[in-house]
Order: sequence, then structure tokens, then C-alpha cells
Amino acid sequence: MLTLDYLDKHNRVSEYEIKASMSENADILDIAKKGEPRYSDSLGWLDPDEWAGEDTLDHIEKTAAKIRAAADSFVIIGVGGSNNSARSVIEALQGDDGPEIIYMGNTLSPHALNRELKKLENKSFCIDCIAKNFATLEPGASFRILREILYQRYGGDAAWRIMATGTPNSALEALCNDNGYTFLSFPTNIGGRYTAVSSVGLLPMAVAGIDIRALVSGAKTMRTCLLSGEAKDNIALRYACIRNLLYRRGYRLEMLASFEPQYRWFFKWWIQLFAESEGKDGKGLFPVAAEYSEELHSVGQYVQDGESLIFETFLHVKEPDSTLTIHTDTMVDGFAYLDGKDFSEINEAAFKATRIAHSQKLPCLTLGVDRINAESFGELFYFFQFACYLSGSILGINPFDQPGVEAYKERMFASLGK
Repeated sequence: MLTLDYLDKHNRVSEYEIKASMSENADILDIAKKGEPRYSDSLGWLDPDEWAGEDTLDHIEKTAAKIRAAADSFVIIGVGGSNNSARSVIEALQGDDGPEIIYMGNTLSPHALNRELKKLENKSFCIDCIAKNFATLEPGASFRILREILYQRYGGDAAWRIMATGTPNSALEALCNDNGYTFLSFPTNIGGRYTAVSSVGLLPMAVAGIDIRALVSGAKTMRTCLLSGEAKDNIALRYACIRNLLYRRGYRLEMLASFEPQYRWFFKWWIQLFAESEGKDGKGLFPVAAEYSEELHSVGQYVQDGESLIFETFLHVKEPDSTLTIHTDTMVDGFAYLDGKDFSEINEAAFKATRIAHSQKLPCLTLGVDRINAESFGELFYFFQFACYLSGSILGINPFDQPGVEAYKERMFASLGK
């Protein structure tokens, strides 16, 4: 189960203030637990059973098994919330078996697209176009390119290799019905960045061989934890309150950091969740990420000696999933102090030293994760989604809309003649 610690040598936000804020915002927690009617079209993630129940999981697993048996590669066509959650888990956990997962529909760069298309040469592949309203340019354009390749390669046998995940009764479903493509439901009451525990994220994960039932179980466990008990013990509320207290103290960036590169793509999901949810009405913390220990030799300099704009949230894994021991070496190289030590021990020492050093300069939170597996990813997805809901409510914004995202689209569509 996740744990949350707060370390700050200068006590910029005291424990007394945190507890007072949690008490003050207990009503926000109570309302969130029940689900506010005004957000009824965005809260389908609140109960994982709604979009990841037994029937849905069974259907996803059967579809994934068919793809795994026939395809060397599986292309996820989606942008932002339509692929970030799946990619964060797949890149962290996928083993050597199963299809190669390829990501398209997330760029308009011909160089990047051609590089991914080259991976499909002489490969048997299937695709899944994930698009809630099927109006976003990036996935729509890639879908066209990939459909053409499939029909050129497989002719009439191409249809079963094409899947789409979209809103029921949408133009995308009609396209699937007219052409014999497999259609999966994009939740009608969940925005893209909250869709990890639904067909949007779970089908690609299942194709990659991820234990999606364990991931859903982790989300359910976290839901039980956050929706029961008193406000004073709720770690999502504590996290949301600390974030907002620091924001009021003048901090403008939150940096999510970890000493485990397996979280590299989870950072992308987290950044989108908070940037798109809270960055509105001239408000909001700017979310950034750092991959340690490498970036201690770059970003670490700014953290330690730069302007006091940032506070840091560490994702700390308590039980590493791998070991590597440094053996005694007779060559005099100046590193004899490492003889017999495991890299997990060294990495832990680096984390502890970094947290102490950084806390001399800036506030540091630590979210402790038992281990990196499917279950803990389910816990993390649910924790951050619920915390984002609370944090946005405390901030006084709607955490589920994204009006600013539409600003560039009108100009772009006009220039393209739509």
C-alpha cells in the first residue's frame, strides 16, 4: 500500500498547517467520495467496476489473446490520455514474449511516423485506434496511413486486424460497423486522462502480456483505502492539501522524481493528468519530472542551487525487483568501497542522500510504493486521479475539463481547410 511522507528542514508548511487544511477540506473529500452531480459525465473512473468489471475484463483478455496469437506487432493509435497510461505500464513491465508495441497517432512529424512505420516492415500487425470523439487530428491521420498499409498487405483479411476504441454511437463506431472492424467502448463518462482502468488502457496492456486483473485489483484496493476512514488519515487528501499549501507559499512547479527508470513513461501520464486538470483560470502548479540518478548531474544542480520555485515529490520503490552485485576487483580503480555491494543498495543510498540534501533547500514529499508491478500501477493510477480531483477542487477549478486544449485546434483546422 502507498505511503506518504513530508520532509522539509525549514518547515515551510508545518504539520499543524497540514492537519488544519485536511480538517478544513474534509467536506471536499466527503463530496468527492460520493461523486458530485455536476461532474457526473466525468466520474466513471471513481468505481473501477463500472468500466473494468468481469465481463469487460473477459472480453479484453479474449481480444488480446487473438492479437497475441496472430501479430508480431500491435500499434496503439492515440494521443495523450489515449496512450499514456498503457505506455507507462507496458514500458515498465512488458517481458520478452508477445507482440512489439508501437505507438502512433501521437505526432505529426513525418520523420517520427516513418521511423515507426519502418518497424512494421515484414511484420504481421494489428492496430487499435483510440479516439473518444474521433475528431483529433493526430490519431485520425495515423489511422488512415495504417489502414491503407493493412489493406495493401492483407486485402480482405485486413478488417479483423483493425480495432477502434471510441464512444458508442459515434462516427468511429459507425465506421467499424460498416467495415467489420472490432469496436470497444471508450467510457462515455470518463475524460481521456482518467481512462487507465478501462478498455482504453487495459486492451493494449493485455496485448503486451500485463496482468490487467492485478492492475484493476490494485485500483480497487486504493479505492477502498481512500473512500473509507476519516479525513485525517486520507493520504490523497494529505497530498492535495500539501500541494495547495505550497502553491499558496509561492511554489509554482512540482517535480515528480524517481530513481527507477521504469517510471519514465509514468511521468508522462502524471504530467498530463495534473497539467490538463489544474492548469486553467490562471492557476495551477506546473508539473515536471526528473529521472534520477542521471538527472542529478543536470537538473539536480538547479534543484540544489537555483531559484526556489520547485517542490519535489519522490516515487520511492521499497522493494526493488532486480539485483546486481559488484564483485571484488583486484585492479586499483578507486572504487573498492563498492566491493560486495548490490546496485539496489547503492541506488537506495543515492535516494536517501538526495532527499536529505534537497530537503535542505526545498520541500520534499515521498510517495512510497511497495514494488513495481501491475498491482502497484493500479494503486498509483487511482491515487493520483483521486488526489487530482481533490486538489483541483481545493484550488477552485474544474479538474475534468480542458478548454485551453481547443485554442490551437480552431486555427489549425482552418489552415488545413476543415
